[in-house]
Amino acid sequence: MKLSKNFSLNELIKSQTATRLGIDNTPTDEHIDNLKALCENILQPVREHYGVSFSPSSGYRSVALCEAIGSSAKSQHAKGEAVDFEVPGVDNLSLASWISEHLDFDQLILEFYKEGDPNSGWVHCSFKDKASNRRECLRFDGKEYKRGLN
Repeated sequence: MKLSKNFSLNELIKSQTATRLGIDNTPTDEHIDNLKALCENILQPVREHYGVSFSPSSGYRSVALCEAIGSSAKSQHAKGEAVDFEVPGVDNLSLASWISEHLDFDQLILEFYKEGDPNSGWVHCSFKDKASNRRECLRFDGKEYKRGLN
């Protein structure tokens, strides 16, 4: 099932951990609607801007999968509202900055990024289709969250 021009449902629900542990990672219709909004408003515009194919490292995670990896059942991943990704050849700080300047989003987190290492970390971005997005930008170094991307 296509969620947008360049992204499929299979890409957004794929999980090696779920496969390995036998966890059902099947989204509901509501989750799929949220994933479509996420793809149409975040992933597809990024794909079109950079012109580079990429596949998210993590999208939808069932509550059981979230708990298995030490995340929260309240995570936006469990609602189909969040995605973690990188774009090959694009510095993750530059990617996060472009998103913050050009797209509507709920939460944008530059995770585990190290200055001087453009391939470090990844971008976490969420989108809420039916609620107002907070446009919250954070940076996470593995220990604490800081406001802003820099």
